[in-house]
Amino acid sequence: MKIFKTIISLSFLLITGSCISKFMPETSENIAMIVIDGLITDQPEADTIKLYNSIPLGDKDRIIPVRGCTALIEDDLGNVFYLSEIAGGKYVTDPEEFRGVIGVKYTLKVFTNSPSEFNYSYQSYPMEMKPVPPIDELYYEKTVVREPAEGVSLAEGCEIFLNTHDETDDCRFYKWEYQEIWEIFLPFDIVNKKCWVSNNSTNISVKNTSLLSENRIEKHPLLAISNETDRLAIKYSLLVNQYSLNEEEYIYWSKLKEATENVGSLYDITPSSIIGNMFCVEDPGQVVLGYFSVSAKSSKRLFIKDNFAGLVNKLPDCIDYETGSSWPPPYLNKLVWNIIYCNVCMPPYFAYTYDRSCADCTVRGTKIKPDYWDENE
Repeated sequence: MKIFKTIISLSFLLITGSCISKFMPETSENIAMIVIDGLITDQPEADTIKLYNSIPLGDKDRIIPVRGCTALIEDDLGNVFYLSEIAGGKYVTDPEEFRGVIGVKYTLKVFTNSPSEFNYSYQSYPMEMKPVPPIDELYYEKTVVREPAEGVSLAEGCEIFLNTHDETDDCRFYKWEYQEIWEIFLPFDIVNKKCWVSNNSTNISVKNTSLLSENRIEKHPLLAISNETDRLAIKYSLLVNQYSLNEEEYIYWSKLKEATENVGSLYDITPSSIIGNMFCVEDPGQVVLGYFSVSAKSSKRLFIKDNFAGLVNKLPDCIDYETGSSWPPPYLNKLVWNIIYCNVCMPPYFAYTYDRSCADCTVRGTKIKPDYWDENE
């Protein structure tokens, strides 16, 4: 989802202003454009295609789903697989019927079905599913965020890396995405005190080994975790997905990565100039944003349960008012204030906070422990 927001917001670049007034140039990019983006893999899981309309320049950062379309995938063996719309603009395959096969070429076709507008049909160029090697190693290294000094303690975080290689040379272009899961615990006498928080990657991480003498990637950086977050406080998990790309898709993601990192002026590269692999059948000159990705996938999970010095404890920020009274004042407005009992504090006390997440961990996460959480224990 975040990638779609990036594509859409970048499609209509916010123009640099001055301290006097904002300059909003006349541009053809005020015209709404369709975004067709998604991924199919060789894994036994539902694959997702998302359809959105872009937004005009200067509009708020939002997405407009394209509903009621017919979406299907054809392969070069003559098979056709229909997708179902499970939410606005979100179309998925049936894992009971469809699973990508390495070496087969796939074409995505989309037909709009608006009763009040002229309907277009869109399709991708045939895309071959390339094999991908497994991730050899996924590991972390502690980093010093702040050196110890007089009156200042040591603070540590970590960086996470991966190693991979392909002896067959079938995969020379790689892409990575990840999902973070970490445990949080509120040390108060409340019902919802232990939860698991999740977060998906938003950055674009790609690598090309075609110019290297050996198809090997070592110590590729995935992300850095500072001491300013509670990710490393108890237990943390990272699931990394590694995808195979062809050269054209690698170029697409590299250009989009450059665009996201260099937004800021009229002269930066804009996503409307980054051509994907989708086109409009009735109007080939129509700009279609996004990319239909066809990739094999390999995955690896990392757990981190370690002691890190100097992690920031934000729980004291929860307390707006505290009292030793055994019960809060009768005039307390519970629609505004949240009551928590600090039973681990000495002496124990009641506290009142405006922040609901301090009194209920489900504001940030879920109480359902992941099935794999105790795998490494």
